[in-house]
Amino acid sequence: MAKMNPEDIKVILATDCGSTTTKAILIEYRDGEYRLIVRGEAPTTVEAPFEDVTKGVLNAVGEVEELAGRKLLDESGKIISPAKGNEGTDIYISTSSAGGGLQMMVAGVVRSMTAESAERAALGAGAIVMDVIASNDKRLPHQQIERIRHLRPDMILLSGGIDGGTTTHVVEIAELISAADPKPRLGSGYQLPVIYAGNKDATEAVKETLAKKVDLKTVPNIRPVLERENLGPAREEIHELFMEHVMAQAPGYRKLMSWTDAPIMPTPGAVGLIIKTIADIEGIEAVGVDIGGATTDVFSVFRPGGAEGVFNRTVSANLGMSYSISNVFAESTLPMVMRWVPFHMDERDLRNRVKNKMIRPTTIPQSMEELIFEQAIAKEALRLAFIQHKSFATVLKGVQQQRTIADAFEQTASGATLVNMMTLDLLVGSGGVLSHAPRRQQSALMLIDAFLPEGITRLAVDSIFMMPQLGVLSTVHKQAATEVFNKDCLIHLGTCVAPSGEIKKPGPVMNYKITLPDGKLESGTLEYGKMKLIKLGVGEKGLPLKAKAELEPHRGLDLGRGKGAKVEMELSGGVVGIILDGRGRPFILPEDDHIRVEKLKEWMIELDIYPPQALNR
Repeated sequence: MAKMNPEDIKVILATDCGSTTTKAILIEYRDGEYRLIVRGEAPTTVEAPFEDVTKGVLNAVGEVEELAGRKLLDESGKIISPAKGNEGTDIYISTSSAGGGLQMMVAGVVRSMTAESAERAALGAGAIVMDVIASNDKRLPHQQIERIRHLRPDMILLSGGIDGGTTTHVVEIAELISAADPKPRLGSGYQLPVIYAGNKDATEAVKETLAKKVDLKTVPNIRPVLERENLGPAREEIHELFMEHVMAQAPGYRKLMSWTDAPIMPTPGAVGLIIKTIADIEGIEAVGVDIGGATTDVFSVFRPGGAEGVFNRTVSANLGMSYSISNVFAESTLPMVMRWVPFHMDERDLRNRVKNKMIRPTTIPQSMEELIFEQAIAKEALRLAFIQHKSFATVLKGVQQQRTIADAFEQTASGATLVNMMTLDLLVGSGGVLSHAPRRQQSALMLIDAFLPEGITRLAVDSIFMMPQLGVLSTVHKQAATEVFNKDCLIHLGTCVAPSGEIKKPGPVMNYKITLPDGKLESGTLEYGKMKLIKLGVGEKGLPLKAKAELEPHRGLDLGRGKGAKVEMELSGGVVGIILDGRGRPFILPEDDHIRVEKLKEWMIELDIYPPQALNR
């Protein structure tokens, strides 16, 4: 299909081929803006007996066709393009994680430097990183060779050394890969793709070592000098090879690729792209999380020192709500899950429920008790995934940091994580447990309890999980992607206001005056350990209403402008409203079981999380 000018694109069809479900959305330009019209879905058909991914795509598109009353497929089952009147679409795009997504291994010289940069490049491109091989990872060469053979990744990213530095170590790792002679997971008739993104002086030696055994591609060094990462070229090459090799081996993908107007993207890479696009357009700091059945992905864009946004993505492959639920339980421990439950439950009964969810992943809670328990597990899965993300989203290791006297007295290591909850503007949740919670207040509390935002943070959830399609759309038409993201994809929950700082004794933590759009004044003093909900909804077109706020934290506490400094600003509402959180940061639940249960009930009643009768047991 011919390339179109963005101004000429009025009808957009997009699909996301997941491991179990293929989702299709139709976007149209109406009344001067791009809006979601309908959504359809159908089972993914990548496995036997169909073994053709396009069948599931056509079924999902067929549902959209029916719901929208717009003819999208011709008699031969092809997508009609371009649009004419009430027929066809101007562009068709797709993302995919069918066939298990993109599974990679990365290799580098030093685990905490070049290997970590390579891992960042792979994760940012939407890959699941199966293992990291490094010269200093304490494994013997034969163990590393055995590991490469055993895992059978879709591709390997090899990096190491700064440009002009020593070449010995990176060539040794190339020799390891050559000795392993790895075979790809899908398709036996082609060589495994290996991307070399290391010291340019070692390129020839690496080619000599690997060229006959693998399909070798070279790109510029991901760490040309210690002080700088250059991840873009490696990420682009990963996308290209994913399309050319991995996707092409899955049944029906060649046909699907011939239909689309932009390269098919791995689903997680596309979700990361829409988070990054929104953060860049609005000039804000954002964190997005997608909690699935098997994995939890966390995306962040932070701007240290007001710099250009730094994007990071991590995949917690063992933290999910169905297939990996037992791992969440094991890693978190029972007491950590149970601290969020406002009543006592039998331990054996709990463990049985967890196992049932694992073997029947599509089941949903049938009672209020089950729902409360599932959301408690979700808080722990999110919390653990975020801890992993914070430890990975760091400034470059190996770089000399200039430290001031003030830094020397700070409790945390200077220049550790890029994640700064005080400067975070927007926290977005996605995935079944957050998007489909029976009450939106439940999603808001799960995000607050798991991520513990500080200062003033907007909260939102993805309404029907269309972030992947919007991510790939942002590469073709930024305006359409951002308009639909803000108006149809995001459900604005509201704003969390949480004074930060150590609180030694009970007492007031903040004075507040909030003037609502109708002129009504909400004012008072927030006490330590209390939460307060101020209703402030959404206006026409689903955009949040605004309220003028004067917020004054008590001495020693901070809302982002410094300890005790008053903040005057507009706060955004949402389907939940403004949540004042006086529980303190760091947040510590009472150790006494009776007091803890009473406090949980108090917060849940104030925020209207569950029906009151469900809490009176």
